[in-house]
Amino acid sequence: MTRFYLSSLCLALLLLSPHTAGATPYANRHQAGNMPPQKITRHIPTESEEVTSSFSSKIKALIAEYNAKDNESYIIDSDSILGHAVATPEQCVRYLLENNPRPDISVSPSQLVDYYYEEGNREGVRPDVAFAQAIVETGFFRYGGTVSPAQNNYCGLGTTSAVVKGAHFSSSLLGVRAHIQHLLAYASTRSPREAIVDPRYHLVRNAYGTRYLRTWQDLNGKWAVPGRTYGQNILRVYEGILNTK
Repeated sequence: MTRFYLSSLCLALLLLSPHTAGATPYANRHQAGNMPPQKITRHIPTESEEVTSSFSSKIKALIAEYNAKDNESYIIDSDSILGHAVATPEQCVRYLLENNPRPDISVSPSQLVDYYYEEGNREGVRPDVAFAQAIVETGFFRYGGTVSPAQNNYCGLGTTSAVVKGAHFSSSLLGVRAHIQHLLAYASTRSPREAIVDPRYHLVRNAYGTRYLRTWQDLNGKWAVPGRTYGQNILRVYEGILNTK
């Protein structure tokens, strides 16, 4: 069991970061198959480049909300990438709509969440935390950075700089499937059960060989660079989902 404590300071650092306010908050991820980790460089957008006034307003509202809970603590059952969902699909939908009533997606919020649960359950990847990762990557599906909503790219696949838009998927379903498959590439040596649509799946698997990652924090510096608190940020959002009534 892992215990996390929310504070207004932590939330502000998460949401005010230029890497969480646009379409691809972690613009240079997926080191495997690209170049050695220590050699990857990227442009880090400033807040003025990515943070919109509406997003800033939402940040202030969230900080005010969490200030009221500053002394409370919540328990997250597991920080494993693989496993079963704990949060319900309804909690995922409610949490998203509470923070962004009009997400810029090509299907309804409930349909998008259903895709995450279908694809995640098929591959043994936690669908509730994967959805939390999508929220971190897209800024509650507000976008505004490198990736556009029309790409159906919910995790910044192939976006290795502020000017490289990354992968495009013809449907929301395929975008979710690619996201889940990319997580599987990091977390397991087992091949996906569906045909591979993740364009970087083999790059990761070839780089890791028999090795794999276990926790969301293990993605730090790998999915996102430098990404020192990338996994923790995902779990903070997941915690919000888990505690949505």
